[in-house]
Amino acid sequence: MHTTAHLVVQLFAATGIFVLAYYLIVNGYYLCLHILALFELRDNVREASWDQPFRRFSSPFYPGIALVVPAYNEAATIEESVQSMLSLNYPELEVVVVNDGSTDETLEKLIERFSLKALEAEVPFEVPSEEIQGTYRSTKYEELLVVDKENGGKSDALNAGIWLTEMPLFCAVDSDTIIDRDALLQIVKPFLERPGTTVATGGVIRVANECTVEDGIVKEVNLPKTGLPGLQVMEYLRAFYSGRLGLNRINGLILISGAFGLFRTDVVREIGGYRHDTITEDFDIIVRLHRYLTDEEREYSVDFVPEPVAWTEVPSSWRVLGRQRRRWYRGMVETVVTNRGMLFNPSYGRVGTIIFPFFVAAEMFGPLIEGLGYIILPLAWYFGVLNIEFFVVFFLLTTGFGIFLSWFGVFSEVWSFNRYNDPKQILRLLWYGILENFGYRQWKTLVAWQGLFEYFRGVDSWGVMERGGFSSANDEDD
Repeated sequence: MHTTAHLVVQLFAATGIFVLAYYLIVNGYYLCLHILALFELRDNVREASWDQPFRRFSSPFYPGIALVVPAYNEAATIEESVQSMLSLNYPELEVVVVNDGSTDETLEKLIERFSLKALEAEVPFEVPSEEIQGTYRSTKYEELLVVDKENGGKSDALNAGIWLTEMPLFCAVDSDTIIDRDALLQIVKPFLERPGTTVATGGVIRVANECTVEDGIVKEVNLPKTGLPGLQVMEYLRAFYSGRLGLNRINGLILISGAFGLFRTDVVREIGGYRHDTITEDFDIIVRLHRYLTDEEREYSVDFVPEPVAWTEVPSSWRVLGRQRRRWYRGMVETVVTNRGMLFNPSYGRVGTIIFPFFVAAEMFGPLIEGLGYIILPLAWYFGVLNIEFFVVFFLLTTGFGIFLSWFGVFSEVWSFNRYNDPKQILRLLWYGILENFGYRQWKTLVAWQGLFEYFRGVDSWGVMERGGFSSANDEDD
């Protein structure tokens, strides 16, 4: 009996040492990223003040960009979305809307609104997508191309657009995303500075819930009035203005948001386009680009630009958000497993030896380890081996550091672009930074475990994203 008790004590002690070491290493990594992000943001803010995008709008040297927009049953919003994209400030722009087998009136509304005319010529080459049933060009807007194809999913629709455009760059955009008017002029900057090596750039995604939208433009930036979207605002600020800025400082960016990313068309074609068997195509394609270009021994860069902004509506219910986050986690595990050969592989430079392993440790294993902690703590208390003083100190440190990282994102936003300029909004953001550590963080841990179980069960569904729609000035007057 004594031996058993001794083994239990040793087991919990070893677990405690492991968790403490994990916490110190991972959070030390996060702290370094945030410090690097601060320097990167400082440099970007300075450059943005010197070189305003409107000064560059008339430049003849800008490479053509195709906005590739997958659309499935988007009849309610597709007209406004496409009209807003056609109004973006950019010298050479093509909007390629891919109707991915919609069962509603998405195609009919596009035909009527934009006076689409069917192109008689057949596609002269093979496209890696489901069968294309027709292509249309607008008689009102020559830059608008509509592709009608059988349903194949988002990746399949993106591939159709990528292969049917002649533009050297393409921007993958969700049909419900609102892009700031000058955002393309900003996100293309790395391609102008390093045209031979830049293969992809990403911009910032911000939460559009409660923002006032008029004619496809965000006229007034507001914080969500409900807590759940507000907590996601905090997540997005931390992810973009801390994590991705820090990784960009050391040329280690491995993720670009699927809602707003710019790519070299020819290089994406070289790797076969987007995979059809993945549910997180944005993460997958960046990792594959790193892998392919390194294997080919080609010089390249993947960049993050903090100035350009695209707005999206985030889930406002726990059910829909849980469905989204489970899908994200499944896709992350899938991409990591598929590209496991890159882990700790010096052939892939700092991406293989530092960035990718730490991403796996923090983002994939982090929620799982935290979830185990919630199980071990009561067991340790039950067996009488829980050091209350150590637990209290550890809890305060972890919570305090989490709040610090969140507040760092708020500080970065206020110091740089200051979209939330009302002091009351700033205070609410700071409150969200505290609140997310009590309940929301624990809920995300549970969702990660559910996502892991779904991965092992082979679940590959996307689920339905329920949206309430953007508010307009007219809506507020009603």
